[in-house]
Amino acid sequence: MKVGIIGTGAYAIALSHLLNKEVNITMWTKFVDEKEMIMANRENINTLPGYKIKENIIITNNLSECLVDKELIIIAIPSQFLTDLYDEMNKYINDKQIICIASKGIDKEGFNSNIIKKHINNQNILVISGPTFAVDIVKDIPIGLTIATNNIENYEIFKKYFTNKNLTYCIDTMGCQMNENDSAKYKGMLEEMGFKEATQEKANLILFNTCCVRENAENTLFGRLGFLKKRKQAEEDVYIVVVGCMTQQRHILEKIKKSYNFVDIVLGTGSMSLFPAKLNSVLFSNKKEIEYVEAGNEIEEDIPIVYEDKYKASVSIIYGCNNFCTYCIVPYVRGRERSRNSDDIILDIEKLAKKGYKEIMLLGQNVNSYGNDFKEKDYHFPDLLKDIEKIDGIEIIRFMSPHPKDFKDDLIEVIKNSKKIARQIHLPLQSGSSEILKKMNRKYTKDEYVALAKKLKEQIPNISLSTDIIVGFPGETEEDFLDTLDVVKTIKFDQVYMFIYSKRTGTIAAKMEDDTSHEEKVERLERLKKLYEEILPSLNQKMVGKVYKVLIEGKSKNNDELYTGRTSQNKVVIFDGNDEMIGKVLNVKITSEHLWYLRGEIID
Repeated sequence: MKVGIIGTGAYAIALSHLLNKEVNITMWTKFVDEKEMIMANRENINTLPGYKIKENIIITNNLSECLVDKELIIIAIPSQFLTDLYDEMNKYINDKQIICIASKGIDKEGFNSNIIKKHINNQNILVISGPTFAVDIVKDIPIGLTIATNNIENYEIFKKYFTNKNLTYCIDTMGCQMNENDSAKYKGMLEEMGFKEATQEKANLILFNTCCVRENAENTLFGRLGFLKKRKQAEEDVYIVVVGCMTQQRHILEKIKKSYNFVDIVLGTGSMSLFPAKLNSVLFSNKKEIEYVEAGNEIEEDIPIVYEDKYKASVSIIYGCNNFCTYCIVPYVRGRERSRNSDDIILDIEKLAKKGYKEIMLLGQNVNSYGNDFKEKDYHFPDLLKDIEKIDGIEIIRFMSPHPKDFKDDLIEVIKNSKKIARQIHLPLQSGSSEILKKMNRKYTKDEYVALAKKLKEQIPNISLSTDIIVGFPGETEEDFLDTLDVVKTIKFDQVYMFIYSKRTGTIAAKMEDDTSHEEKVERLERLKKLYEEILPSLNQKMVGKVYKVLIEGKSKNNDELYTGRTSQNKVVIFDGNDEMIGKVLNVKITSEHLWYLRGEIID
């Protein structure tokens, strides 16, 4: 491959080093005496770990030699100098070439990639980034630094290298749907760079996307890392990556460094856009990329994403949390609430609709806080839902999770009047005791929660409620637990996600006295489970004989002769069907109930 690099600084040198070894590089300099500076840069970079600059770089002050017959042209000079080169560049370049812009000043006020594209006669222009490149080199970021993820095409520059090596990946996701969404983005980045998906036993790169809500997640991670140690030591081209909420905890990071030092990359929740740079650093320079980065308040946009499902997709609308429930680690590892721009959300969903997606799940730690951080416009979650409703092709809208304290009448009204918003709401209770709710900092009482749940059921026909319940929170008495059972009896939830309290380091609750034995907590959990299973059949039975719209998802996992989907109430239904129905929303009549699923028949 023939590459021309316009520029002579440290960044240009570093880029030349990172390209495939068989690449022939011609580097342009305006002044002949800059050759001495180039040699100096070469010596400086050679002192960095993993660097050895090639000696066969051709240096010229004739711009045409850097442009003619080159497959890839990298522009790595400050933007103010680039304006002087437009006319001469246009004499030699053609549309078959790829031009990669990596100039200081790109996307700054008054000078951006759109301006460059207007002046250069080439349609294959990619913008990598625009930092102070020399600083990046000094910081010892071998791969160059900050290859941005705001343009999917950027990955094409390195895709050939990864594809030629036939590198594969596997992602192991733990935790909530936010983590599932993040994993889809890591999957998108890896596939854009040429990696292919494989099983964990065969994959070159194994990525663990971690959760820190409960202690067993930590045990799971460290167990799986330990299992990979022998393979990492025995095989070449095996890379281990740990990302997600758990990595935002300093004690976890230190444990990985000390006990699992064969891990190659550790990234926190706000560092996803750094992944390509970190990965290339490991692959090209054999350098570990493990560092602690505080959970920030930035929103990372335009990261490529690949979903497992062809018809259902999740879209994040708000990141972080401001509630600081005393048991919860999320605000510390995900940062403060920050809402995505509504135009970006709508654009994402419109793109999904054009690809044939039918169902959208809107994600956030607290979706009904959406827009509270906007300073220049009065636009909130109900407004966003109404705008998404207008998108052609999207037939089902779901969201999770809302906070009961923020569930206002205007949101109820929007749901009631919508033809697309699912008749299922996840409304986390956590505890039925007002005293425990106060200790949890939930900001509502038992009576306020019950009143809200009843209002939802009264105003929205066929609504289904699901919830989260923590058993054995510090200080929970038998009387407190009976309050929880009372709410479950009163509201009759269709789904209950129940957990024994898990102490999380760094939370307020971790310092509270907890005198309830583990055996008693387990006994309470079993009583809650028993009550829920007694209530569920009667709720299911009410659906028998009625017709519901169901998105046909595919064949049942337990019986490949039957097909499956979910009602608007999020109830699993199985029925006879055929492959042509997959991806369609059809009318299904419920014929019988079976506790955890319903049987039905398609009546279209």
